[in-house]
Amino acid sequence: MISEAELAALSYSGAPNIGSASLPGIHGRESLTQSMRFESMARGGGDFPLVFDQGFGVTVKDPDGNLYIDLSAGVGVNSVGRCHPRVVEAIRAQSQRLMHGSDISNTRRTQLASRVSEIMPEGLRGDCVTYFAQAGSDALETAVKFAKRVTGRQQILAFHGAYHGVWNASNALTTGNQYRSGYGPFMGGVIHAPYPYAYRFPFDTSKKSAEQIAGEYVDYLLNTRYTAADDVAAVIVEPVQGEGGYIAPAPEFLRLLRQACDKSGALLIVDEVQAGAGRTGKMWAVEHSGVRPDMLTFGKGMGGDLPMAGLVMRAEFAKHIPPGSQPGTFAANALSAAVCLTNIDLLQDPKLDLIRRAHEVGLEAMQKLRAIDSPYIGEVRGRGLMIGVELVEDRATKVPLSAEKMGHIVVQSLQRGVIMVPCGRNGNVLRVMPSLTIPRTYLFAALDIVAGVLAEV
Repeated sequence: MISEAELAALSYSGAPNIGSASLPGIHGRESLTQSMRFESMARGGGDFPLVFDQGFGVTVKDPDGNLYIDLSAGVGVNSVGRCHPRVVEAIRAQSQRLMHGSDISNTRRTQLASRVSEIMPEGLRGDCVTYFAQAGSDALETAVKFAKRVTGRQQILAFHGAYHGVWNASNALTTGNQYRSGYGPFMGGVIHAPYPYAYRFPFDTSKKSAEQIAGEYVDYLLNTRYTAADDVAAVIVEPVQGEGGYIAPAPEFLRLLRQACDKSGALLIVDEVQAGAGRTGKMWAVEHSGVRPDMLTFGKGMGGDLPMAGLVMRAEFAKHIPPGSQPGTFAANALSAAVCLTNIDLLQDPKLDLIRRAHEVGLEAMQKLRAIDSPYIGEVRGRGLMIGVELVEDRATKVPLSAEKMGHIVVQSLQRGVIMVPCGRNGNVLRVMPSLTIPRTYLFAALDIVAGVLAEV
């Protein structure tokens, strides 16, 4: 396994280090003012008081030279850290050969498709085809379109708290009100079922687990004569729910979904855009359950510093998809493909052992978080380096921490040099999702800062 000293050399030293009297600094404020003048604030993080100027590993510098530890990894993107030397070299070498090649085959694209097949979970590995896209939303839109074509059915089943993208079909599957309110109507034929969010599950779990209840409910929806079951094309699920609150259900849940889909003829699609690429301690989060998916979407950590996403499906489905029916001009750009290949090599490198390390360091981080003496911490949960800290006003009532206090925690952590991005259905979950290359010293220093901020709330 790579040493802590070697990992430290892949980030700026001395983090965090805040020199400005207040944040953002002078240059940061100028940049934010210009951004608000010329950019749409519909983008995520439009009002976040930080401007990125440089990045290396798990550290970021703003235009004023302030140095931060990033516990967000660019919202789960930079699995191997920013500007990894091997990634930078891959960009340099490929940029001198070919970058854009349109939607026609190029050598890097073909190599990547073959490599993706090799690293898929059982059920897809070695017997799949990949459709490349640029973002997770694109991949999910394609998954819905292809699932309908393959099955000849129209309805899609997703889950409460889901985030699958922000276009039309993908936004219909997503349940966050901020993404939907005032933008409809979206694609019809979507059914939403409860996700096993045990901490806030709406049903009695004294006799059955949240996973069992949720799984049995899906079986009811798919396999009873009262629910139009024969028209459900697919069940789309996050093996670990991301924007919904970093919820990691027991493996039983996915196994029950697989059984229900097998009985009904619906496809099981796992959305690994945020949970995949080694983040949970396995290459794919679905592998914790041993379930074989019919389709898998990836993004974020696979491309890292350059956009890359895709849909992987069983090879037998390809015959149902007409050639040329889903063009994507910039998909699998040769430069992005070269970087994705490099990221895969880094994640799979036995000498680095980053995925197993994510499991070990994640357990250490959760232990440290659970030891924080704060009345606001309701639950610490997760898998690998995909950890959620749910904050509440009162542990007994579980009333979500107010938006005002959440904002204070995020901003005060930033003022002390730690970047965190909240999530959750009530916006009250702190995410700990750093790059898999984060040195323990930086991770635990950042968590100590967050603990100090919590003590002052």
